[in-house]
Amino acid sequence: MELILIGVIAFILVGALVLVLVGLRDANRGDPLQKRLEEFAARGQTATLEEIELSQPFSERVLMPIARRLGDFVTRFTPQNALQATARRIELAGSPRGLDPTTFWAARFILAFLLGGLFIFLFTVGLKDWSWARKFIVIAFFMVIGFYIPDLLLTSKINRRQKEIRKAMPDALDLLTICVEAGLGFDGAMAKVVAKWDNELSLAFARVLQEMQLGKLRREALRDMADRVGIPEMTSFVAAIIQSEQLGVSMAKVLRIQSDQMRIRRRQRAEEEAHKAPIKMLIPLALLIFPSICIVLMTPAFIILMRSALKGVLFGN
Repeated sequence: MELILIGVIAFILVGALVLVLVGLRDANRGDPLQKRLEEFAARGQTATLEEIELSQPFSERVLMPIARRLGDFVTRFTPQNALQATARRIELAGSPRGLDPTTFWAARFILAFLLGGLFIFLFTVGLKDWSWARKFIVIAFFMVIGFYIPDLLLTSKINRRQKEIRKAMPDALDLLTICVEAGLGFDGAMAKVVAKWDNELSLAFARVLQEMQLGKLRREALRDMADRVGIPEMTSFVAAIIQSEQLGVSMAKVLRIQSDQMRIRRRQRAEEEAHKAPIKMLIPLALLIFPSICIVLMTPAFIILMRSALKGVLFGN
């Protein structure tokens, strides 16, 4: 019975993980039907719409439509402020895999109900001696955990993205400075950064260039980039670039100053993390390493005492 329960739990958890990943996958990578049509046209084959639809993956045909419909239903009862805040946080995370607020909220409710259903099943099969109040508290607790897991994952993604951008900014500004001093314009220098690197900062620069190609002013595109990134370093960098453009200050000199400031800030953050390290090490030292050392050191002495004449004095008969 225990093996059956373990197998069922593993199956349900894997299913929940698959649904969450489906909810976080790319939803803006283009029309899959159009891609299938292009593939058939390239091979010179003709196919009906039904054949093209059946050639899509199971997740595209079944799971994604279910998630979208559930998300549309959930968003009807979700406050508009919550949707706007979710959209803002998704932008800060870099829109991972084309995630939108509808799919995000659908993933939250799906995972919450999956965990709740899992524990309802476990309480139905076993643990029948528990009271209903105790079962309800446990089920509600894990449903709340499941509801907040996607939110925690999104927060982690935001922090990782901002940390990566902070780390890459000094080197990117050095390259911008070199390109501008060599005679390139600021737009061409950003294009060089996009071509040289493949990270979150280069993706942000690439989006700025795309928006400028579509007709948006450079200062507006840069301000929007700073809002999407959400870190003070990027905001100050964009403000300096816009100010130098308006006042006619040398762009190379401004970039050089910004690069030096970014490098100083990166060194200060590294020093701050180094000062935090001893405090963070106290918990594993106190809970894991010190008890292990005590066991290793005290066990031989304890065995010697047990075998000595002092056994009766210390431990009695």
